[in-house]
Amino acid sequence: MSTPASSTALLTDQYELTMLAAALRDGTAQRRCGFEVFARRLPDGRRYGVVGGVGRLLDELTRFRFGPAELDSVAEFCDRDTLDWLAAFRFAGDIDGYREGDLYFPGSPILSVRGSFAECVLLETLILSILNHDSAIASAAARMRSAAGDRPMIEMGSRRTHEEAAVASARAAYLGGFAATSNLEAVRRHGIPGAGTSAHAFTLLHTTADGADEAAAFRAQVAAHGIGTTLLVDTYDITRGVQTAIEVAGTGLGGVRIDSGDLGVLARQVRKQLDDLGATRTRIVVSGDLDEFAIAALRGEPVDAYGVGTSLVTGSGAPTAGMVYKLVEVDGIPVAKRSISKASRGGVKRALRAARDTGTVVEEVVYPADSTPPATGTLEARELQVPLLRGGEPVGHRPALDDSRDLLLRSLVTLPWEGLRLTHGEPAVPTRFVAEERA
Repeated sequence: MSTPASSTALLTDQYELTMLAAALRDGTAQRRCGFEVFARRLPDGRRYGVVGGVGRLLDELTRFRFGPAELDSVAEFCDRDTLDWLAAFRFAGDIDGYREGDLYFPGSPILSVRGSFAECVLLETLILSILNHDSAIASAAARMRSAAGDRPMIEMGSRRTHEEAAVASARAAYLGGFAATSNLEAVRRHGIPGAGTSAHAFTLLHTTADGADEAAAFRAQVAAHGIGTTLLVDTYDITRGVQTAIEVAGTGLGGVRIDSGDLGVLARQVRKQLDDLGATRTRIVVSGDLDEFAIAALRGEPVDAYGVGTSLVTGSGAPTAGMVYKLVEVDGIPVAKRSISKASRGGVKRALRAARDTGTVVEEVVYPADSTPPATGTLEARELQVPLLRGGEPVGHRPALDDSRDLLLRSLVTLPWEGLRLTHGEPAVPTRFVAEERA
């Protein structure tokens, strides 16, 4: 195995390059094209999607270069003309897209990529890889955040996914409303707050010939990190663990964590025990195979924070957002697939979101990019796409991750109330497609 390459050019599928070679040979490589990223439908049971990964995508595109090592890797199936073209490749097209942290619905033109066929087709796999993964995690995180209410959540799923996916997942989770991550590379790379204290192994470490010594483990942790730390109290007997934790740390202990069992019942039991011991401000953190449904079920329990791992980093049952990247226009001519169940709509498009004066969104309207935005009557309209690249160069203000996180929180408030429910149903906002004569 080798270390990850600095170039992202080979994070693609071989057929992108074989299409490029054929297009270069027959002269169609330079035809002006428009590609579009959209999702035909939302994952089963979802009412909305969250756009994630735009910031990461822009970073990765700057490293989409074919150096000597990359060219050597594809030389077996690429002819000399194709290799020469790849060696000089720099994306010089235009990209518009939804803001990271905004919502999307079926048919939303989440990303519009325009340029020559050759330069646009090469980006398909990288774009979909990033947007599908990060949007899936951000969407799951947003549902969990809604279920948790004001209680903070910690992302702790690094051990349940690929090491690089763990970093991207932590970023997407923070975008979706999580308060912190256990992944230190995500802390370093993306500036996300870090969190973490102890696992059962540390408690078990303090076993001697005389038996388990939970108190010794707690004393060591408090000595190292202060009484504001969180002690894991369910390695052995949870009632005894709570008693020992307060005996060691005192009533000012920051928190206790429960990682197994019937979390609702145990949280009530532990809260009463802590209060009886005088530790009324000691927080209760729960973890252990949580998803949005389990979190929602705990809303009425005395839980102060959640630690979420496996379900989050796997998209809570929807590990991909189901987005596709389709050619929709060639030299100004709309083109579309007619395949059963995989039809697309031709033409480069834009979109706006119409809302009542109360802020509640009524519909998303998708219309031809070269036509006048459709009237929305008394509804307030907001254009959804913003310029991201012009001539291959970044344009406009690129929002920080915290700004995208705030946008999502504001956007969720605009949904009709049923759109936040965790039950099956139609998308929270309908999408209306406007067909007008093209200019």
